[in-house]
Amino acid sequence: MASQGQNPSKTALRAPGGSGAQSGARAAQAVKFARRTSSGRYVSMSREDMDMSGDMSGDYMNYTVHIPPTPDNQPMDDAMDEAASVAMKAEEQYVSNSLFTGGFNSVTRAHLMDKVIEGGHPPPSFHGSSCAMPACDGKVIADDNGDDLDPCECRFKICGECYVDAQKSGGICPGCKEPYRGGDYDDDDDSAGPPDFAAGALPLPAPGKSDRRVSVPQKSLLMRGQTGELDPNRWLFETKGTYGYGSAFWDKEDAGGGGGGGGGGPPLAGDESWKPLSRRIPMPAAIISPYRLLVVLRLVALAFFLQWRVRHPNEEAMWLWGMSTVCELWFAFSWILDQIPKLCPINRATDLAVLQEKFEPAGCGRSDLPGIDVFVSTADPEKEPPLVTANTILSILAVDYPVEKLACYVSDDGGALLSFEAMAEAASFAALWVPFCRKHDIEPRNPDSYFAVKGDPTKNKRRQDFVRDRRRVKREYDEFKVRINGLPDSIRRRSDAFNAREEMKMLKRMRESGGEMIEPVKVAKATWMADGTHWPGTWAVAAPDHGRGDHASVLQVMLRPPPAEPVRGLLDDDGAIDFSDVDVRLPMLVYMSREKRRGYDHNKKAGAMNALVRASAVLSNGPFILNLDCDHYIYNSLAIREGMCFMLDRDGERICYIQFPQRFEGIDPSDRYANHNTVFFDGNMRALDGVQGPVYVGTGCLFRRFALYGFDPPKTAERESWLKRGRKKKDGGAAKDVEAETRALRSDDDEDDELDAARLQKSFGNSTALAKSVAIAEFQGRPLADHPGIKHGRPPGALRLPREPLDSTAVAESVSVISCWYEDKTEWGTRIGWIYGSVTEDVVTGYRMHNRGWHSVYCITKRDAFRGSAPINLTDRLHQVLRWATGSVEIFFSRNNALLGSSKLKLLQRIAYLNVGIYPFTSVFLLTYCFIPALSLFSGHFIVQSLDVAFLVYLLIITITLTALALLEVKWSGVGLEEWWRNEQFWLISGTSAHLAAVVQGLLKVMAGIEISFTLTSKSAAEDNEDMYAELYLVKWTSLMIPPITIMMVNIIAIAVGFSRTINSETPQWSKLMGGAFFSFWVLAHLYPFAKGLMGRRGKTPTIVFVWSGLMAITISLLWIAINPHKGSAAHAAGTGFQFP
Repeated sequence: MASQGQNPSKTALRAPGGSGAQSGARAAQAVKFARRTSSGRYVSMSREDMDMSGDMSGDYMNYTVHIPPTPDNQPMDDAMDEAASVAMKAEEQYVSNSLFTGGFNSVTRAHLMDKVIEGGHPPPSFHGSSCAMPACDGKVIADDNGDDLDPCECRFKICGECYVDAQKSGGICPGCKEPYRGGDYDDDDDSAGPPDFAAGALPLPAPGKSDRRVSVPQKSLLMRGQTGELDPNRWLFETKGTYGYGSAFWDKEDAGGGGGGGGGGPPLAGDESWKPLSRRIPMPAAIISPYRLLVVLRLVALAFFLQWRVRHPNEEAMWLWGMSTVCELWFAFSWILDQIPKLCPINRATDLAVLQEKFEPAGCGRSDLPGIDVFVSTADPEKEPPLVTANTILSILAVDYPVEKLACYVSDDGGALLSFEAMAEAASFAALWVPFCRKHDIEPRNPDSYFAVKGDPTKNKRRQDFVRDRRRVKREYDEFKVRINGLPDSIRRRSDAFNAREEMKMLKRMRESGGEMIEPVKVAKATWMADGTHWPGTWAVAAPDHGRGDHASVLQVMLRPPPAEPVRGLLDDDGAIDFSDVDVRLPMLVYMSREKRRGYDHNKKAGAMNALVRASAVLSNGPFILNLDCDHYIYNSLAIREGMCFMLDRDGERICYIQFPQRFEGIDPSDRYANHNTVFFDGNMRALDGVQGPVYVGTGCLFRRFALYGFDPPKTAERESWLKRGRKKKDGGAAKDVEAETRALRSDDDEDDELDAARLQKSFGNSTALAKSVAIAEFQGRPLADHPGIKHGRPPGALRLPREPLDSTAVAESVSVISCWYEDKTEWGTRIGWIYGSVTEDVVTGYRMHNRGWHSVYCITKRDAFRGSAPINLTDRLHQVLRWATGSVEIFFSRNNALLGSSKLKLLQRIAYLNVGIYPFTSVFLLTYCFIPALSLFSGHFIVQSLDVAFLVYLLIITITLTALALLEVKWSGVGLEEWWRNEQFWLISGTSAHLAAVVQGLLKVMAGIEISFTLTSKSAAEDNEDMYAELYLVKWTSLMIPPITIMMVNIIAIAVGFSRTINSETPQWSKLMGGAFFSFWVLAHLYPFAKGLMGRRGKTPTIVFVWSGLMAITISLLWIAINPHKGSAAHAAGTGFQFP
C-alpha cells in the first residue's frame, strides 16, 4: 500500500516457500495473524500450535463409549467440553473472517477483515454481541446458532482477539481474574492442552508430516434435541458396545475385510431383498429394431448409389462430376461415423426412496451419503454478471442434500473485487433464502427464476404462512438485486475516495518535509475493499501485481463448515418468518482466485478447474465433484441425489462421471439457431449411454474425484486388442510416447503402494495434505458393501462421523496449492485433472477417462436438473460453435485422437470420439457442395449426364430411408420434428462458416504454432427491457458471415441465370434446370434462418450486408460474362478491338 510505511499491515505473513520446493522438502512455513480494530488497536495473533486437543493417539474412526442419557441420567455439566469448544470456535472465526492471499515467492497473508461488504447486511458469520474489553469493538465468539459462547463461568463477553491476548497473558479471565478452565486433554502428551498462541507461528506441514489435526472431542450427540425431548434412536449409533449392533452402526473390527466384499456391514435381513438404486431401461423393440434395420438398408443403398456414381461419370462436365462424387463419398463416411454409435440407445431410472433407505434410514442420525464439492467458475464480471453467478450460488446452497456433506467453491479467474463482494452479498442473503426454500419446498431454488415463474405461487403449498413468507423474501431479494447491481458504482466511489485520501496524505507529507512540488503527486489508483485495505486481486486500473494476468492468490471461506447436528432457527427480528422447525445451517462457501503471473501459461479454464480440485481436496475433500458454469443453476433440487444413485449403485465404482443434459432458458420460441441442441443432448448422448457413456460437455457433470486423479477403474482387465498390437508393430516408438502421455495411475494391482502419500507427491506436487487426501477420497467414494456383487465397497455407517474442523493450517495450505508454480514438474494437466492443450478441455478430459476403461452415465431427470443461458445472437452463436470446432481440430491432430486410443476404449465409443475430431473437416466438402447447384445452373450441366432412372431410384431410396430414420430417431429420443429441422438448418449454417474457420485456425496452430484466442460468450441480459429477445435481432458483423452470404447470392443469381437461359434457348433442357434449381432451393432453405438473422428488426440491416451482396452480384455477373459471353457482344468486341478478358 502507499501508506504501508506509516500504517502497519493488517495481514499475516508466511515464510516464502521458494521455487525450489518442487525438488526437495519444503521448509516449514508459518502463518501469522494480526488485526486492526476500528479503534486503531492492533492485536497480534501469532500461534505455533492451534491444535485444540493435541495429537490424539487413537484412531479418529473409533467411538468412545458413553453412558447414554436416559430420563433419569441427564448430563449435568458440560463445562469442560464447552471450554474446549470455545477455543475451537475462536479458530473457526479466524478462518471464516480472514481473506487468505499468497503466491509464488511471496508470503501468505491472512487478512482478518472487520467487514466484507458495506451497509447493514453482513454475512451470518459476522453477527453477535460486542466485546466487553475497553477500546475493542470485536464480535464475541459465537456458536453455530449465533449465541454467545462464554469461555469463563463469570460470563464475561470477550472476542476472539482479546481471548488470544488473555491466553498469551497466562490464561487469566479479564472479568473475574481467574484462570480459564481447559478441556479434556491428554496428560501424557506434552504438546496437548490449551493452545499456546504466544509460542509463535503455526507451521505448515512439511512433506511427510501430517497436515490435519484430530479435532477436540465433540460435544456428545447424546444430548436432548431442540425440543428438549429425549431421542432414544440416537443411542444405538452413539454408544458402541452398549446396546449391541444394528443397521445404524456395525463394529469395524467385525467387518471381515473392510472395504472389500460384502462383509463390511450388518448381515442382510432375510425378509428384505437387496434393492438397486438405478435400473437400465432398454428401448422398445418396436422402435429400435426397425431403426437398426433402416440403418442397414440405407448403408446398402449408399454403397450401391456411390458405386453407380463412380461408374457413370458425366463426360460433358468431368470437373462437376468429380467434385460432386468426392463430396458425396465424404458425406457417406461422415454419416457412418455419426450414425453407427446411435445403434444402442437406452433410458435409465433412479429410485430416490431406496437411496434414502440405505444412506439415511430413520433413527440413524447423520447421513451416510458421501460429500460433494460443487465448482462454479467465472472469469469476467462484465460478460458474466455477478447477479447471475450469485443466483447460481444460492441455488447450490439450497440444494436438497445433507448440509454438512456439501461445499461450494467459486473460482473467479479474473480476480475482481466485484465478484468477491457479490459472493459476500449472496452469502448474506442465503441465510434467509435457504431456510425459506427448505420450509416451503421451493422449486426452482434460483430466486430470480422462482420469482419470474408465471402462475399461482401457492399451488401445492400447505403452510398458511407461505404468502407472508414469500412476500418478505421477495422484498429482501429485490433489495439484494439493488445492492448487487450497485456494487460497481459503490466500489468505484469507495476507491476514488480512498485514493484521494492517499493523495492528500502524500501531499501533506511532502509539505511537512519541505520538499518542492515539481510534478503532480502520483498515487497508484488502487481498488479498495470495504474494510479500508487494498484488494489483493485485479484492480480497475492495472498496476504491478494487480493486473488481470498478474495478481496473488486470494481465498476466502465466506461460510464456514456447518456443524454435524441440525440447527433450528428462530423468529427473525421483525417476527415475519418463523424458522423454528427448519434447519438453518448453510453449506460451506469458498471464494477462490488462483495466482496469475506474467510468463506463466495458466491454461485458461482447465487450469482454473485444477486449482479448484487441489484447494477443495485440502479443505473439504468431497469424493465427488459437481462442475457448473456460472450461468447454470440447479433447477431440480434432487438432481444431485439422482446422480448419486448411479455412483453408489452396484458397479458404480467403475463410473467416472454422470453427465446431465444441458437445458437453456431465454431461447426464442422458434429456436432459430438451434440453441437447445436437443438432437445432440437427447439423441447422440442418450445413444452413447448404451455404449461406454456420454462425452463430457463442460458443465452439469458429477465427477468421481478419484477418476479425475488419473487412476484406473478397479479390476480393469489388462488385454491388448488387434489395433494396439498392430500399432506397436508398425510404430513402436510412437506407441511408447502415446502410452507415456495417456497412461493412468494404477490402483488395482498394488493399491497400498500407489496411494502412498510420498509416492503420490511426485505426481500431485509437494503438498502432503493433497497427497494424503487421495486415499481418503477413494474410500469415501465407494458404494456400500451390502451386496456380494459389490467387490469394492465400504462398510455402512463409515461416513456418519462429523467433518474435521476447518483450521488456518488447511486454508494456508490451500492457498499454496493454487499458486502458479505449484504445477511445475507435476502431472497436473497431462494425466491428472482437466487436461491441457485444447480449448475443448472438457471433451479431452472425458476421453482420457474412457480411454482408461472408466464408464460414464447419462442422467435425464423428469424435471430438468440444471438450466442455463445460451447466446441467441447469430454472431455470438457462431463464435461459440467456432470455439468448439477449433477444439475438435486440435483433438484430431493431437495424441488424443481416438485412433490412438487404448484397447479399453470400446469400438462404438472410439467411432464417436473419432467423429468428434473429424466433423469440422466436413465443412470443406459442404462448402463445395453448396456451390455445385449454382455451377450446374451457370454451366448448363448437371452432376450426372442425364437423369437416369437408376439415379432417381437410388436418390429416392436414400431420401425415404433418411426420412424414416429421422422419424424413428425423433420417436426414441423425444426430439420434435421442428427441433430436428432447426438442427439440420444450423448444421449447414455453421458448417459453411464457423467449422470452416475452425479448420483454418486449427491447421495454423498445428503447422505454424499460431495460437488463437477466444473471448467469453456474453451472458448479460438484453438492454431492451421490453423485449427479452432483443439480442436475437441485434446484428453484429463478423467475417464468419462471408461464406454463407456468398452461397446465398451465388445460388439466387444462378437460379435466375439458369431460368433465363432455358427460356431463351432454342432447345430448352428443363431436366437440367430442375435438377440444379431443386438443389439450389435446398441450400437456400437451410440458410433461411441465417438470412432472417441478417435482416435484424425493423429494417436495421447493417450496410455491410448490402455492400457484400452487391459486390458478390457484380463479381458473379462479370465472371459469367467472361466464361460464356453473348455472341453479339463477342462480335461487337472484335469489331471495336476490345475483348473482355
